[in-house]
Amino acid sequence: MKKKIAIIGSGNIGLSLAKGLVKADFAQADNITLTRRNIDHLKSFAEAGFNVSNNNKQAVVDADVVILAVLPQQLNTVLDEIQTSIVPAKHLVISVISGVSCAAVREKLGDDVEVIRVMPNTAIAIGQSMTCMASDNASGENIASVTKMFETVGSVVKINEDLMTSATALCACGIAFFLRAIRAASQGGVEIGFHADEALKMAVQTAKGAADLLLLHGTHPESEIDKVTSPKGCTIAGLNEMEHNGFSSSLIKGIKLSALKAGNLYTKEG
Repeated sequence: MKKKIAIIGSGNIGLSLAKGLVKADFAQADNITLTRRNIDHLKSFAEAGFNVSNNNKQAVVDADVVILAVLPQQLNTVLDEIQTSIVPAKHLVISVISGVSCAAVREKLGDDVEVIRVMPNTAIAIGQSMTCMASDNASGENIASVTKMFETVGSVVKINEDLMTSATALCACGIAFFLRAIRAASQGGVEIGFHADEALKMAVQTAKGAADLLLLHGTHPESEIDKVTSPKGCTIAGLNEMEHNGFSSSLIKGIKLSALKAGNLYTKEG
């Protein structure tokens, strides 16, 4: 990619994306500018060939793609700062900021600026993010380009913007839900005789194997469950005991409550 990229607010997500783009040969380090108030935190990136700056306005002037990755409470200040440097015909703006709509960004930068809203999760750090993306005015070409960009750090799905709160619950909060399930499985392993480190390793790999079965085979979870449940067997006995205690329904209820909370947070932040 020949375009120059500015990542405004280089925290965990911004830095993970920058590393992923270079690792996948999507962009070269010297075409990416990372901004942060204290650039001492970016020393290792500067040594790796990235441009680093504490001047957001200049970073935008030099870029074609502007990625907003600051905290929500910092956004208005940053938008006011860069507004006069944004050229709608030149710049594509990508926001990875929770709870901020495309329209809210355009309200500050101008109605004719193309804005794409993107929500990765914390697995972006290892290139395994489930990233959701939405826009109400971006061109097909820019949607395709941003999809390719975030595919360097995981999987991407394009959704309607009004589903972003739901995506937060399923994908961003969902990381914690699956981690807690793995933790519970490892605790069960300790209770039946394994050392804690053994049980955790076994639970983690088993969970990874289950996910990979679905990803690689494209099958439904129930069809894979059927392969390991035999009549009067130990697997179906364990599954049914979990279901009697509300395993599936508690997960569904948790996701619904997280979506409700995310929606309320969005209202406050928006």
